[in-house]
Amino acid sequence: MRVPTVILSLALALVLGGCGVVDRVGRTSEAAPIPGGSASAAPAPPPGRAPSRTFEVATRTDTFTRDGTRVLKTTTWYPRTAGKYPLVLFSHGLQGLPADFAPLLRRWAAAGFVVVAPAYPKTSRGAATFDVLDVLNQPADASFVITQVLAGAVKDRIDPARIGAAGHSGGAVTTIGLFTIGRDERLTGGVVFAGTGLGVGTNFLGAAVPLFFVHGDADEVVAYASGRAVFDALKWPKALLTLPGGNHSTPYQRESSPEFTIVATSSLDFLRYTLYGDPEAKTRLATDAKPTGVLDNRL
Repeated sequence: MRVPTVILSLALALVLGGCGVVDRVGRTSEAAPIPGGSASAAPAPPPGRAPSRTFEVATRTDTFTRDGTRVLKTTTWYPRTAGKYPLVLFSHGLQGLPADFAPLLRRWAAAGFVVVAPAYPKTSRGAATFDVLDVLNQPADASFVITQVLAGAVKDRIDPARIGAAGHSGGAVTTIGLFTIGRDERLTGGVVFAGTGLGVGTNFLGAAVPLFFVHGDADEVVAYASGRAVFDALKWPKALLTLPGGNHSTPYQRESSPEFTIVATSSLDFLRYTLYGDPEAKTRLATDAKPTGVLDNRL
């Protein structure tokens, strides 16, 4: 059974907001006022061109276990055609599953990306024990999955120099955490859908890399202002796509939604730019947001 929206909202606002920050070994500590990372410019992605063709997509499922207890059933979507492709780690939200985002993630894979999406052990739908606080352990899970995939069955399809992360809601918190409390230096770009910095902060660490934020201004779970605050705090190259009237889930999951097309096209061009170094994809972002999205582009 899905947790009601109001409960998810309260969990994010009250539990994540009031718990302090979890450090790299899992202990809690009080969150201090923190900046948005260094203002130094991100290095330009290696110049290149993203594939213009659409690939046939293959899917596989693997199970990885971290620290002997954290079982991570992971779905991978990847092009059937041999080659070296960028890797994108995708994180679902509270009571979500990778399959909820299959239409979007398959589009990414069909455009020339290997997309891996773990089901997190204590926040996924159907988890034996649900624990919203476990979101704060998920950046470490995500990094672990990246490491396993780079050595696994699809390793020959992955360019290890081109890795990004993306996530929705609690998975967006996880994604932000990969650039803050659990900085993974392998990441060269990130996509944050309906995210907040509650629990993981905005102390962005390491080399500056581009981040792309998407948020509906009618989000009933994670307030638009909360997501906007992370964007405003960040000093790195960034862009924010605002979806007027957009709610928490439909723009990212329902393929029939007009907003879905905007999200899919915009996020894909951002990934093409930051992971392939495709300058034309960066230029297209201005038109991808049309007709209803509003883009604040500071890349």
